[in-house]
Amino acid sequence: MNNDKVKHTFHGLMDMAGIKVNGPRPYDIQVKNDNLYQRVLSKAALGLGESYMDQWWECKALDRFIDKILRADLVNKIRQDWNTTWEILKARIINLQKPDRAFMVGQKHYDVGNDLYQAMLDKRMQYTCGYWETADTLESAQKAKLELVCRKIGLKPGMKVLELGCGFGGFARYAAQKYDAHVTGFTVSREQAAFAKKQCRGLPVDIRLDDYRNASGLYDRVVSIGMMEHVGYKNYRAYMELTNRLLKDEGIAFVHTIGSNVSRKICNPWTVKYIFPNSSLPSIAFLGKAMEGLFVVEDWHNFGEDYDKTLMAWHENFKKAWPGLKEKYDERFYRMWTYYLLSCAGGFRSRSMQLWQIVMTKPGRTRPDRRIN
Repeated sequence: MNNDKVKHTFHGLMDMAGIKVNGPRPYDIQVKNDNLYQRVLSKAALGLGESYMDQWWECKALDRFIDKILRADLVNKIRQDWNTTWEILKARIINLQKPDRAFMVGQKHYDVGNDLYQAMLDKRMQYTCGYWETADTLESAQKAKLELVCRKIGLKPGMKVLELGCGFGGFARYAAQKYDAHVTGFTVSREQAAFAKKQCRGLPVDIRLDDYRNASGLYDRVVSIGMMEHVGYKNYRAYMELTNRLLKDEGIAFVHTIGSNVSRKICNPWTVKYIFPNSSLPSIAFLGKAMEGLFVVEDWHNFGEDYDKTLMAWHENFKKAWPGLKEKYDERFYRMWTYYLLSCAGGFRSRSMQLWQIVMTKPGRTRPDRRIN
């Protein structure tokens, strides 16, 4: 395909999304390098993200741009490139989230620097979606999320809680301080583990730097908040079997996860390469099959629009903090992180991604309180 035809095809795709190349509106793409057209048409999502990192294009409202191209389903209108095909084949053949690969995402993403996360997140270091039903700030939204989780699982003093994927220890600290719960948390991030141990010092909290599959014991509640995205479709059933085995018969299991509208075995190749290696978003079909015969679903709550607000708040904090961070992180990192936060915000705004909270019990258990919001 010659350059003029490639350019014409790219313009046509943008027109389908209501975007004008080099147009005057905030969400119009501003092309700085004409090689962009071929790169995007040949590499799709990977090419779009990498070319932004390379300063080949700009957009004043990147989140709105991504929202529009996703609503127009442009991703599926561009022929799948070899990189994407290889990632899909690899996900089908290899268990990308097997135990000996478990620490990769911790090293690549979560250990990038606590200074970055402390600047971007709320004071509790919650790196998952806040709950904005009655909140008007990031702090209040994250506190509301933690309280919502505790209420949904019916947390009471003295209960033993297992948290698979405990992050920086925000939930563990909240549950221990407010509800006098005894929490055991697992993480594959050294930085998160060190931070969480310091934050939870003196509380009945045990933070372990270990793969969640090594958890043992018997618990009143088993929760995961933002960890299912790293489990992988080959391991969903094993995850549910582990949860079932660790949960008391009258216990409650809880999952807070980003969800996909369709069943895919791997995230888009840009996200996998630069942000979350080996990541995969669960679908209703994947999770339903994994739960079958093990759990009764008591509630399935979707508030994906709240992740849009959370991501925009993170981006605002990141942007404000950048003058103090740029000595450690270079300009390419700034563009990568900006693209990550704003493209994800656009993904949730377009409703291409969801945020689910799922409450589960073992078959035969007395029904707990439901529909808590």
